[in-house]
Amino acid sequence: MASRPLSVAPALIAGLTVAGLVIGPVTAVILRAEAFSGFRPADWQALRFTLLQATLSAALSVLFAIPLARALARRTFLGRGLLVALLGAPFILPVIVAVLGLLAVFGQSGLLNRILSPLGLPELQIYGLHGVVLAHVFFNLPLATRLILQGWLAIPAEQFRLAATLGMGRGAMWRAIEIPMLLRIAPGAFAVIFVICLSSFAVALTLGGGPRATTLELAIYQSMRFDFDLARAAVLGLVQLALALTAGLIALRVTTLPVASKGLDRRVPRWDRTDRLSICTDAVWITLAALFLLTPLAMVTWNGLAGITTLGASVWQAAGHSVMVALGSTVLCLLWALPLATRWGEWLGLAGIALSPLVLGIGLFLIVRPFANPFDLALYVTATVNAFVSLPFALRILRPEAETIRADYSRLRQALGLSGWAWLRWVLVPRLQRPLGFASGLTAALSMGDLGVIALFANPDHATLPLKVYQLMGAYRMEQAAGGALLLLLLSLGLFWMFDQGGRVGSAS
Repeated sequence: MASRPLSVAPALIAGLTVAGLVIGPVTAVILRAEAFSGFRPADWQALRFTLLQATLSAALSVLFAIPLARALARRTFLGRGLLVALLGAPFILPVIVAVLGLLAVFGQSGLLNRILSPLGLPELQIYGLHGVVLAHVFFNLPLATRLILQGWLAIPAEQFRLAATLGMGRGAMWRAIEIPMLLRIAPGAFAVIFVICLSSFAVALTLGGGPRATTLELAIYQSMRFDFDLARAAVLGLVQLALALTAGLIALRVTTLPVASKGLDRRVPRWDRTDRLSICTDAVWITLAALFLLTPLAMVTWNGLAGITTLGASVWQAAGHSVMVALGSTVLCLLWALPLATRWGEWLGLAGIALSPLVLGIGLFLIVRPFANPFDLALYVTATVNAFVSLPFALRILRPEAETIRADYSRLRQALGLSGWAWLRWVLVPRLQRPLGFASGLTAALSMGDLGVIALFANPDHATLPLKVYQLMGAYRMEQAAGGALLLLLLSLGLFWMFDQGGRVGSAS
């Protein structure tokens, strides 16, 4: 029992640090904010556009995910496991890479326009509201599909067997079994995606196309970067924080509903999948989804192969900065996540989703400004913010196994009198090696591809690779931008694979 205070101390220190990282910047923003009457017409436009694009993006993502998830739940085919695994790509794929891939397909000189132009058909325009929504659907359709697919797979097979025994057709089975599941799952998926799209920055920055397509986060960035209007940025940040907290609470509420009743976990064939119409419909949805998800990535790879050999020294320097930021974010995130892998710690870590990264960046800017030049600390601030944003995902990965380890070995620990350090070194970390590897890989990949706070603080000497790719796009050096995007994709996937595989080697679990 003498070791208990030592084990509490790391959790207390980590908890106070994370809480201070939330309270300090938010307080700095509140103290700097002026009267709410300063909200301008352009700010109201940004608020309306933010809500509109988030609503449309979430609705379309869920709407298209329903037939896709149903098709995947009913069919088995070669490559199905790979396609389902690909549905986790949005958590790893850098935003700027996806944007370049979408431009290569849907842009003015993209693949589709090269097909439509000889046919005399009107060209597609990707910039504006439809471009932002298209990009968000690209990112979030896989997420919605995974959430709804889990709901479909959780329906006991005995329910479908009973429905077939009773002679129920496809329509009756849809109404009696599948619609009730969707009414439980779809609202939660919509709310989660709405929260994600609410804080859109990089997508609006690259595909917004003008003042009428500006999100709140982009307005915060503009007020800081171009106008240096800290008061306006503070007010916008508070509005963004209020929206994120409200949407996050709603998402938390609607995603706690039960999914389905219990069964015997037997695999029973679906009798509603054998007719020709069902086979053709499912094949069409799976094919369209695969083309939509894979074509942009294939175009990034193809275009980047030529451009990667033309990259200058500044791009490789930016790549080095990104790797350092990613590794620093990973270490810092794990230092917080290991002691906070408890129920109360996960609740505390949810602030990483509710608090806008730009709000956090502005708060840190205001705190640091009296003592140092914030632009000289750009990489350190970026690493800190990235670690904070990744913390909820790391805690969700680590907490289940950490709690199991504590329950299984707490008595042995007390009997041996293990100190906090000995417990961490000899018991907790070795048995958490596999989830630690996954959490590390996810954090590193997310940090590697981030284009957020760094856009506020960076100067040419401290640019990261995503920012450098964006600057190349702005200079219309698309071949080099494609090469930088391919390099960014390879580094992100490489870091994820390295950490994830490293966690599997010799793991105790």
